Amino acid sequence: MPRRWLMAAALLVSALPPLGVGSRAIARRCLFPTRDVEATAVAPDFVEHHLTARDGVPVRVLELNAERGATLVVHFHNNREVAQQTAGIARELAARGLGVVLLEYRGYGEDKGAAPTEQGLYADAEAALDMLAARGIEPSSIVLWGTSLGTGVAAEMARRGRGGRLVLVTPYTSIPDLVTDVVPFLPAGLLVADHFDTLSKARSIAVPTLVIHGDADEIVPFHMGERLVAAIPGARLLRIAGGRHGDLLQRAHASLLEAIASGRGGA
Repeated sequence: MPRRWLMAAALLVSALPPLGVGSRAIARRCLFPTRDVEATAVAPDFVEHHLTARDGVPVRVLELNAERGATLVVHFHNNREVAQQTAGIARELAARGLGVVLLEYRGYGEDKGAAPTEQGLYADAEAALDMLAARGIEPSSIVLWGTSLGTGVAAEMARRGRGGRLVLVTPYTSIPDLVTDVVPFLPAGLLVADHFDTLSKARSIAVPTLVIHGDADEIVPFHMGERLVAAIPGARLLRIAGGRHGDLLQRAHASLLEAIASGRGGA
């Protein structure tokens, strides 16, 4: 069964009221498969910070070349990886003179404490951005870059005015929309706890935005990226011909680096 169908089926277990809280736990286990993601050692060229989110949960952040005055890229990863796995592209951005901050979500990597939730991930992101603000780093110098699940976090931070540019790679309109796209006859909006509803907040995103999406994406349909571009004022779309969900960063690697490093990551 395709992973997209498995995700939809697991999320919609919450349609069975007798299962109660347990059904929501199954849904979140599918959206945030933390047990399936192994922690990896932090590379010695990265600085590791241990922060505390506003709800008291520990937050880990990895930093490379993030000095005051430089453009900073803050990356929000997908649901099936940990922050360290994006160290390679972080180094490439640093080699182009950019600072990079990699956020680790609660429940991921070495942190097996608090379970991830939509609001929890927003709190983690705020902690990382508060760290930068405390150094005097202005939002205008920050590029918010989200991949897959992380696009919902990046978009929310952009809506809150925490960045100067936004890059969304394989973005969804919302998690309920993903489920409905597979199982259209059920009211997913009432059944899924973590909505990450980027489409509903799109008009409130007031920073230059670039959407990168493959037209052969088998997990997050390409039309969702198109809908977001139509809804976010001034957003641009970079369509990757034949790009699938799992290989898009490889196919769009050079374009992504150029868009972020050149400042053309938006309109």
